[in-house]
Amino acid sequence: MNKMIHRNLDIENIIKKKSLFLLGPRQTGKTTYLKDIFSEAKIYSLLSSDVFLRLSKDPSLIRRELDAIRGKQPIVVIDEIQKLPILLDEVHYLIEEKKTKFILTGSSARKLKRSGVNLLAGRASWINFNPFNFAELGKKFDLLRVLQYGTLPPVWLSDDPWSYLKDYVDLYLREEIMSEGLTRSLPSFSRFIEVAALCNGQIINYTKIANDSQVSKTTTYEYFQVLKDTLIATEVPAFGETKKRKAVASSKFYFFDNGVVRFLQGRDNLTLNSSDFGDAFESYFFHELKSYSNNNNLSDVMYWRSVSGFEVDFILNKDIAIELKSTKRVNNADLKGLRALKEEKLMKKYILVSLDEKRQKWDGIECIYYKDFLKELWSGEIMVKNPLMGKNPKTGVPK
Repeated sequence: MNKMIHRNLDIENIIKKKSLFLLGPRQTGKTTYLKDIFSEAKIYSLLSSDVFLRLSKDPSLIRRELDAIRGKQPIVVIDEIQKLPILLDEVHYLIEEKKTKFILTGSSARKLKRSGVNLLAGRASWINFNPFNFAELGKKFDLLRVLQYGTLPPVWLSDDPWSYLKDYVDLYLREEIMSEGLTRSLPSFSRFIEVAALCNGQIINYTKIANDSQVSKTTTYEYFQVLKDTLIATEVPAFGETKKRKAVASSKFYFFDNGVVRFLQGRDNLTLNSSDFGDAFESYFFHELKSYSNNNNLSDVMYWRSVSGFEVDFILNKDIAIELKSTKRVNNADLKGLRALKEEKLMKKYILVSLDEKRQKWDGIECIYYKDFLKELWSGEIMVKNPLMGKNPKTGVPK
């Protein structure tokens, strides 16, 4: 499916330098992408029961099979490496002794963290693989569709996206949560994930979520960690460097895909004037900023909120403040959060993104139409120009 839409990662250049982990939620298209880019790669799919059984019985088999390949060593792909972390010992050996280049894909970091993945520290890059972004969709981009159904490749290309989202959520709960033994009670986790979805993009109140989910507060913390480890949700830290206005320290969480979170919320039929349009708009822009940040090795996306209530939705690379408004006409009141943060003189740019097609600048704050912002983000224009920052010849975005 992904052959229809070009992905804008630059894996070919990264793999020339070192091996890498390519981590992303299920069905984001990791394997299809790698097969397209590296048609000659040797692939071990641990989703295949016979491959899994062969290597689990004898992990050194991978070494002997690669030794038997004459001539130039191929790039080796191990798909869903978290299913058999013991293979990392063999990977470590082959990287060190044979200079083999590995691409290790995974949809969960939980078992890797617990199974000695640090053996590869410094020997493999970590790359996140996300659903489609604006630059990849190009002319196929449709705002209402991405807000309602998200951009998971099979969902985006489906004639019945809502039905596919149901299957996806069922698959995640069944295969990722139960088969990996990540929780002892699937009914409790199912209640929790629906409550957590309703808190998407909000500062997390663990006590309230625990009460609403009918689980303990300790279990709630554990369940949020499961969401993070399986790459279904991202913790967004608070930006706390302001001095004139003290900042809150609590994090927010965002689910990785608009379609998945809206299905869990039970919210279908999104329209431009619906009450939840603004939340969906903000959540989707987090996906774009996170994807851009991941692709370009920038700092984590953050948010800022003062204890007195001023707030800015996102901080990109710790020096660009971005506020989202789903209004068609920007007014002075829309700028109050950015103005409050601007008083601190910590950022290099202050940007309000909205549905207002008229480009304006108010007191040093740029007001940009959402589609223009996304074009400028992925072309690299939004980032503060840096003479040391090159351009990726394939994607057109900074290296």
